[in-house]
Amino acid sequence: MLVVPPVVGATLGGWRGVHVLLLAAWLVGYLAYHAAGLWLKARRRARYRPPVVVYGAAAGVLGVALVATAPHLLAWAPVFAPLLAASLWASVRRADRSWWNDAVTVLAACLMAPVAASLGSRATGPAGAPSSGLTPDVLLATAVLLAYLLGTVVYVKSMIRERDDPRVRRASVVYHAGVAAAGAVVHPLLLAVGLALTVRAALVPVRWPRATPAALGAGEIVATAVVTVAVLVV
Repeated sequence: MLVVPPVVGATLGGWRGVHVLLLAAWLVGYLAYHAAGLWLKARRRARYRPPVVVYGAAAGVLGVALVATAPHLLAWAPVFAPLLAASLWASVRRADRSWWNDAVTVLAACLMAPVAASLGSRATGPAGAPSSGLTPDVLLATAVLLAYLLGTVVYVKSMIRERDDPRVRRASVVYHAGVAAAGAVVHPLLLAVGLALTVRAALVPVRWPRATPAALGAGEIVATAVVTVAVLVV
């Protein structure tokens, strides 16, 4: 979820050296966000504060360097700020594992695809100015990644936190079937991937209801790799 969207965006937009800085700022920023979430969830206890300070300072330095290199990225601040605020509020309310907060974090991660694309060597607007990165291929890739990663939320919950709730299992199958149907309109490859994910959503909770988180994680790595290849091909 953290790595694939910016990598896909950079690949579609054309890799440049600044993408290394973007990835560093993004990953360290996530560590700062995660540390802040734990601190807020723990009612701001002092022992949770040092990681917030360290990661926050590092993210700030990298963020300033990134904006200095690519000032047009500031246009994305109004988009990410409310998502960050909503997710941190979920930590305050101890709702960080809620469905809606999962959706917020997935959306924020997927938006990194157009952000990275806007830094690419092929991302130029009128008179050579940087573009928003919102080209048709980037928008399609972002939509596919968003659909896939939202599906992982439902699928993983059907296997772990909500595995005893048949409604969640049914919702996972229906959701993935809907994604497959939408993929059929776009490209046969997306239909094939969507059908494979639908079969997984239907079969794994029945055949392997007690699969370990490690096994599920390994499966997600494979599925993510397949989806990544698909969005780059189509």
